[in-house]
Amino acid sequence: MNMLVRSAVAGVLGLAIMTVAQHANASTESRDPHSYAQPDKVRVTALDLDLSVSFDKHVLSGSATLDLAWLDENAHELVLDTNGLKIDKVEAADNAGKWDAATFTLDKADPLLGSALRIALPARSGKVRIVYSTSPDAAGLQWLDPSQTAGKKHPFVYSQSESIAGRSWIPLQDTPQVRFSYTAHITTPKALRAVMSANNDAKHPLDGDFRFIMPQKIPSYLLALAIGDIAVKEIGPRSAVYAEPETVAAAAKEFDDIEKMIATTEKLYGPYRWERYDILVLPPSFPFGGMENPRLTFVTPTIIAGDKSLVSVIAHELAHSWSGNLVTNAAWKHVWLNEGFTTYVQGRIVEAVYGKQQADEEFLVAANELKKAFATAKPAEQLLVPDLTGKDADDSLSDVPYTKGSWFLQYLEGKFGRATFDAFLRGYFDHFAFQSITTGQFVDYLKANLLDKHPGKVSMDEVNAWLHQPGIPADAPLPASSAFAAQDKLREQFVAGKIDANGLGAKAWRTQEWEYFLDQLPPKLGAAQMKALDAAYHLTGTHNAEIAFRWYRLAIGSGYEAAYPAMREHMLRIGRRILVVPLYAELAKTAQGKALAEKIYAEAKPGYHPMTRAAVEKALQDPTRRR
Repeated sequence: MNMLVRSAVAGVLGLAIMTVAQHANASTESRDPHSYAQPDKVRVTALDLDLSVSFDKHVLSGSATLDLAWLDENAHELVLDTNGLKIDKVEAADNAGKWDAATFTLDKADPLLGSALRIALPARSGKVRIVYSTSPDAAGLQWLDPSQTAGKKHPFVYSQSESIAGRSWIPLQDTPQVRFSYTAHITTPKALRAVMSANNDAKHPLDGDFRFIMPQKIPSYLLALAIGDIAVKEIGPRSAVYAEPETVAAAAKEFDDIEKMIATTEKLYGPYRWERYDILVLPPSFPFGGMENPRLTFVTPTIIAGDKSLVSVIAHELAHSWSGNLVTNAAWKHVWLNEGFTTYVQGRIVEAVYGKQQADEEFLVAANELKKAFATAKPAEQLLVPDLTGKDADDSLSDVPYTKGSWFLQYLEGKFGRATFDAFLRGYFDHFAFQSITTGQFVDYLKANLLDKHPGKVSMDEVNAWLHQPGIPADAPLPASSAFAAQDKLREQFVAGKIDANGLGAKAWRTQEWEYFLDQLPPKLGAAQMKALDAAYHLTGTHNAEIAFRWYRLAIGSGYEAAYPAMREHMLRIGRRILVVPLYAELAKTAQGKALAEKIYAEAKPGYHPMTRAAVEKALQDPTRRR
């Protein structure tokens, strides 16, 4: 362990002994409407899992033991979040460590929140143990048959706990306000590997008996588990790729810049405090580009393009090790504190490792997408801090917290200068390390440590316009791109029929240039132009998932049915929501298209994650939904 890592671990241990009472001093702004838990009365401080997997029944079963810290002397009940769990028994430990049965009730299930598990603890026990099993259709687990994997030999299961799906496979205080350490014992069929968001041993024998430790305290949405035919390949001094054997070599080659990324971020924002940064490449059904589970990022194989043009997803998930995992939103209405900061840091990593042109172009693509969305979005849908009362927590995960949030930070960087803003951000990450905070806490820190120290540069009215007003302020900065500017002229000439497809000279275009070009085209082109584009650049059937998605969206709008068979294969093969849900929504705008969408979905549904299924079904009912 080198000096930097030792320093980071020492910092973690120091922060870990902060009193639970300090964490409990949250304002009403941080109250989480998506949890039944009462962390102001009693908090979970540690979790010990002991689970066995049944691939035949699609069930995890075993126990969860929780360490408790009581904060309210009048409280005698522990309230946990569950969703579809079968609770067999609950036990509480007395001061001597003796376990006795505890009385519990399970409330009627709410469609969004699940059921509150209420455990009576008149003696205010320091430990409780819940013996339980999951439902075969748990929202936070996807079970894959061998035929749905790359190797076709073994089954696979993986979790996705964000935003509030952790309660579907573990009974816990499922709110980002509560942070805890955990240990786990996972029993699997032999020949399969279990991995978690904890310490993973690349050399662990495939003996069906896996144990894990996560010493740093994390919120529940960062709990993660995967079990399957998983191989390992080291890609750096503190990083490895885990993936199916058929995928691991390509993934290792694609992600071999990871140590450069880590070192770049450490130089900017302080030490990496999680010891290792490993990556698990999941089967294509994974509903997101990536999930920042600490120590083991989960990613989709759709980012393996062969030319590293889509590895900004890795930069994004790595950046979460500072913004999100280290400093966490206290409730989902404040998710921009996770995603806006992370998207900003992602851009800085990409700029340092791959160049300013790629970073600028990626941001311009995202900014243009957001401006298009805002043209039709309701004002309430454009706020960085939305009101999510009565809404699904996943509704917070739109482009707004990502792009508008990072745009706000770029605005601050421009106003104060990069050196000053970098020092501010580094101090912010250090000050709030291993804490869950609100937008109000960020604003207080911003005012005291940036605005007041550099008066006259940014007012609180300007800050509030970004945070609490719809749209994008008029003075929001945008980088210039000579490549995009040249492309704008070519696109106008092509659309007007002044040049043909070959005249675009697009064979050497980078992924970001193709994304921009396809995004900026009219939603409907003539049949001859679509055919010419396809003939010149072979867009139908492309293996670049980001280009494919945009091409198929244009094909639907243009009625270019020659692309439909390949589009269908894309929608059957990929479960990443942002790459398939908008296609269903676009198809659903016409009766003929909706019939095709429903036919494709009927075939694709068994291979989709429950989160993707829910999003597709909403899109088929409401085509204005974007993902």
